[in-house]
Amino acid sequence: MKKLDVRLLRLIKNSKGQFISIAVMVILALTIYVSFSMVADNLNDSIFHYYDVTNFGDVFVEVVRIPKTAIDQLHRIEGVEVAQGRISSDVPLRVEDPNEKVRVRIVSLPQETEAINGLYTIEGRELQENPKTTVVLQQFSDARGIQLEDRITPYIAGREYPLDVVGIVGSPEYIYLMENEEALLPAPEKFGVIYVTEDFAQSALGYQGSYNEVMIKINEEYIHRIDSIVDEIEDELDRYGVRRIVKREDQLSHSMMMQEVEQLEMMATAITLLFLIVAAVIINVMLSRIVKNDRMSIGVMKALGYNNLSILGHYTKFSLLIGLVGSIIGIILSIPLSMAFTNMYILYMNIPMFQMKVYYTYFVYGILLTSAFCILSGLMGARSVLKILPADSMRPEAPKTGGRIWLERVKFIWNRISFSWKMVIRNILRNKRRALFLVMGIALTYAITMVPVFMSSVWNNLFMLQYGEFQTMQYNIDFAAPMNHNALRELSKVIEVDRIEPKAEVPFELRNGWKKKAVSIIGVPKDTEFYHFKTPTGESVDLPRNGIILVDRLASTLGVSTGDEIIIKNFMPDKEDQSIEVKGIVEQYLGTNAYMDIEAMNDLLGEKGVITGVLVDSRDKVVPKLQDVKNIRQVQSVEDMKNSFLEFMDMMIYSVGVMMLFGGILGFAIVYNVTIISISERIMEFSSLRVLGFDKKEIYKMVTRENGLMTFLGILLGMPLGYAMSVGMVSSLAMDMITIPVIINPSSYVITAIATMFFVTIAQLATIRKIYKLNFMDALKNRIS
Repeated sequence: MKKLDVRLLRLIKNSKGQFISIAVMVILALTIYVSFSMVADNLNDSIFHYYDVTNFGDVFVEVVRIPKTAIDQLHRIEGVEVAQGRISSDVPLRVEDPNEKVRVRIVSLPQETEAINGLYTIEGRELQENPKTTVVLQQFSDARGIQLEDRITPYIAGREYPLDVVGIVGSPEYIYLMENEEALLPAPEKFGVIYVTEDFAQSALGYQGSYNEVMIKINEEYIHRIDSIVDEIEDELDRYGVRRIVKREDQLSHSMMMQEVEQLEMMATAITLLFLIVAAVIINVMLSRIVKNDRMSIGVMKALGYNNLSILGHYTKFSLLIGLVGSIIGIILSIPLSMAFTNMYILYMNIPMFQMKVYYTYFVYGILLTSAFCILSGLMGARSVLKILPADSMRPEAPKTGGRIWLERVKFIWNRISFSWKMVIRNILRNKRRALFLVMGIALTYAITMVPVFMSSVWNNLFMLQYGEFQTMQYNIDFAAPMNHNALRELSKVIEVDRIEPKAEVPFELRNGWKKKAVSIIGVPKDTEFYHFKTPTGESVDLPRNGIILVDRLASTLGVSTGDEIIIKNFMPDKEDQSIEVKGIVEQYLGTNAYMDIEAMNDLLGEKGVITGVLVDSRDKVVPKLQDVKNIRQVQSVEDMKNSFLEFMDMMIYSVGVMMLFGGILGFAIVYNVTIISISERIMEFSSLRVLGFDKKEIYKMVTRENGLMTFLGILLGMPLGYAMSVGMVSSLAMDMITIPVIINPSSYVITAIATMFFVTIAQLATIRKIYKLNFMDALKNRIS
């Protein structure tokens, strides 16, 4: 072994605490990078493999009613490979607890052999021709404990239809199971999907010989012009009352899963780079200190014939070894971690063929990435080797020119500061670069810790704003079909109401030039007390008598502002498109809607007094009383949504803990290393203080005060940085159906500050042994590390 390599091992032994702490950061960075990247690739590959096996559709069309002959005509459109019809309808399900509201989506299975959106049988058998049988989506069956040969009873038009469960299935359409875009969170125990024969659906739901949905598969060669094909499909089906056309990229489950993949990839990149950059800076500072302390040794090595390149390589090997050790351990740990993540996705996502593959390319990328960071930081930190000359190194390095600090000129303050605090302040200002690095590191620790603390309150804030300020009704009741305004009076006879308002919610397509978006326009009374419209800046907006108001996300998508004209494409058969003025843009946190006065909306529909549901405040037992009412499709209780949200908080607490652990490791590494560097640089100073009568406890107290003062400054700087990181997190999670409000409670700043101080204290305690083990007398004799 070469002499320099032997010296390298001794160097590692003498600074093993710093070596390990930086290596832990590299391990964490590589573990996150490799495991998250592999899980993202596995998730993406599994999803599209599942799509291929089950023949997942490319375009989904909701219509009022369409005959099979009209669906067959779609094959004449160039690029349409297959078009199939089905019936789909949401209905109540009878459960043991009469107060519990559970809904299922009844979906008919096409009779064709190669069915679009085919099912993947997990248990039992495929659905046969028996109309009294059903197969159930796995997430729903697991959540409610439904097993093979059980009997479930959906209500259809007020009538019970007992069905025997013959199979448990997965569907590419419901990998991520949510009832609609307005749902706050997945609730598989409250909403599920069951599949029935086409004959049963047509008979029970009243669609003899017809359908209300069309599934379309586009030929691979034409997928690039899917938008123009969708326009042709829309024109062809216009007479059948097109309610909505959804491309695969906008389909709810697919959109959520692709966002999950993107977030994994983003976290793999962002967290890895953050930890590697911090590790690189620490290595830079540490090596520059080591080179400074080894000045005499370097001079001796040069005098013995070692050239600059050999000595520079000697110190760079130190940083490279940190990277290699961290990379190898990180890669080893990433394999079980990626398996754990894979098992989690198998548990929460219904992808029956999810398989874990090991992508060895990420191992290579990880090693190259960390090696590049460590080599670069090593060269930067040890570059002062090139300036050291053998003759000059034999003499002590000239001390820095001293002088009064600016605070000393403020006599009123300076004269009231104790001697020990004066030393603390002078030392901080004497080495501004090291102090700035520590302050920035603590600020970064604070900011990273702030993000999970902020995210833990996001859903609560979102819920309270949506259903405490924007919408204030207690119940949202939807009818099975549009009804006359007189339904309000009939409903008031069934339940006692404190306040009731009609609503008309109908899907339309809004257009502004080539930009278009299919949304639900909600018509409510002009003097509504349940909706409180506000602009993004907080100004109140009144519902106009004529015109329309848009949610800010929708206005952004269409590229319109207040005063612009947009086109409302009417999906009702034989209805003309209409131009309407945008009278306001409002903020809404869940869903993407537009709002109109209900009377103006009835004029748009060409129907007087038509409503699709009601909004209610009531102290009565609304859910059980409306359980068996024939024409009510669903009753949404804000209280039930709140309870399901509270169940979701367990997952949030887990993710908050993981993110705070990341922040803690980062803070510990920064404070520990900077403190060790400071102690090593100031051995002579501390030895002199010992001669002057300071004991070890007093010296440790002085170092603690320095770190405490810089922690205070770091927390102050970390507050705006944490806010900026939270805004960035919100932007990265932005979706069409959810706007996350950036509301950081004062308590969040306090909790984050306490957590940051805890991390700093742990790092400070870890350095106490370094102070107490210093041999101050030897330090006065010997300046060589």
